[in-house]
Amino acid sequence: MADSIIIIGAGMGGLAAGVYGRLNGFKTQIFEMHTLPGGQCTSWKREGFTFDACIHHLFGCAPSSKIYGLWQELGAMPRELVKTEDCVSVLSPDGKLFRDYYDSEKLEEHLHALAPTDSEVIADYIKGIRAFSGNDVMGELMLGSPLARLKAVPSLPSKLKLFRPTMRQFGERFSDPFLKTAFPLLIYSAPEIPLFIHLVRHAYGLDGSLQWPVGGALRFAVSIEKRYRSLGGEIHYDSRVDKILVENNRAVGVRLADGREHQADVVISNGDGRKTIMDLLDGKYVNEKIRSYCAEPADETNWSAHVFLGVSRDLSSEPSALVMLLEEPVTIAGHKCESLEMQIYGFDRTMAPAGKGVIKVELVARYSHWKELFTDRKRYDEEKQRATAQVLDILERHFPGIKGQVEAVDVPTQITWERYMGGTHGFANFPNRKATIWSGLSGRGGDMTLPGLSGFYFVGVWASLAGSLFGNALSGKRAIQAFCRHQGKKFHAAP
Repeated sequence: MADSIIIIGAGMGGLAAGVYGRLNGFKTQIFEMHTLPGGQCTSWKREGFTFDACIHHLFGCAPSSKIYGLWQELGAMPRELVKTEDCVSVLSPDGKLFRDYYDSEKLEEHLHALAPTDSEVIADYIKGIRAFSGNDVMGELMLGSPLARLKAVPSLPSKLKLFRPTMRQFGERFSDPFLKTAFPLLIYSAPEIPLFIHLVRHAYGLDGSLQWPVGGALRFAVSIEKRYRSLGGEIHYDSRVDKILVENNRAVGVRLADGREHQADVVISNGDGRKTIMDLLDGKYVNEKIRSYCAEPADETNWSAHVFLGVSRDLSSEPSALVMLLEEPVTIAGHKCESLEMQIYGFDRTMAPAGKGVIKVELVARYSHWKELFTDRKRYDEEKQRATAQVLDILERHFPGIKGQVEAVDVPTQITWERYMGGTHGFANFPNRKATIWSGLSGRGGDMTLPGLSGFYFVGVWASLAGSLFGNALSGKRAIQAFCRHQGKKFHAAP
């Protein structure tokens, strides 16, 4: 019986595969090109400030959720958490603030104060949140039985109407001009996302299942690495995999960049799908479908850089996440911005020295913008400095004096992700295919194997099509479940 597994990459899927591999008695080794666990689930220190590039809200923070059970198996729960007061807030140029409170009664009162003539749409919004409250929709869809997944999709007529509109369409119902503009931006400034996604997320926040892990993403990833090591798993950092070794169309090990080779019965890749297929496997195990997935992704505008600011300013009374509407559009990093979205970490005392705080501003641009600039490091660095100055000009309107309070700055771009994580197009490492909302929610939209190659599995976004931490962690569990089935062995989620 096969008993050894090599895992490429210590991202969330790779760490989870390692934990579940050990729980099922397999010898496991993880080879990670970076010097830290977590992959894109990461944070780092600058001048005493912690800059977190990953977590917005963590699903599965309440024991009532099946996702909590997943985190518990991986050693990430229980842990110290913070329940923020609101989901996202939106600030108008004239200083009007919409705080999307998790507390539905407080939110309803707040909305009536902002827009007293919009009582009907406010009532529908509050009813929508409460309709999903108490239902572990994400947990049941991703971890429940087939029957439980079926039940998790609301079927009552009163709820079905919540699945139809997008955030933009629902926002159009407000007569108040500010809320009409603000509401569509509540999910990562993406107006075309379906309304029910926001309602589910909001309901999780109301129920306490959506919180913030104190210390941020890297501390969260390290807790899973600690669990993996405690089970006897091996992890090798600063170890880039250059080739997957294949014999008779079966993956049998890996060759590292330094030439060393390591053998195993199974290879699991948590690396970038395109590089895994076309470089590590020389493009040999593809069909027309897989080849199309590996095609160059569209050069779409998406989150491309973070402007991190460590400031000598108490931010504890600020919203946890804020979208600033701009009076006039501003072009930053080649993209015309009509609003600026940020996270403000005043709710976590560990992110900054006492009396100080961290702000992360999320910029959007095309990948090609930063890629072209990177050919000339002077121009690349100047663009980052220019973006920082523009961001500070905007922040000064809401945080007077902040320009003089900046103590630390960092601006990672899509190119930064390529350099440290080995991905393509920054952090947008999904297959070149159209993902549906349902495939993302279930984490079952990708391909775990390759045609003609045995002893190999994908984990991470290539296997899950889910951009969530728990979705990618679940892919690691599913890979080991699939391997156990192939071995005719009962799968175990506990020692």
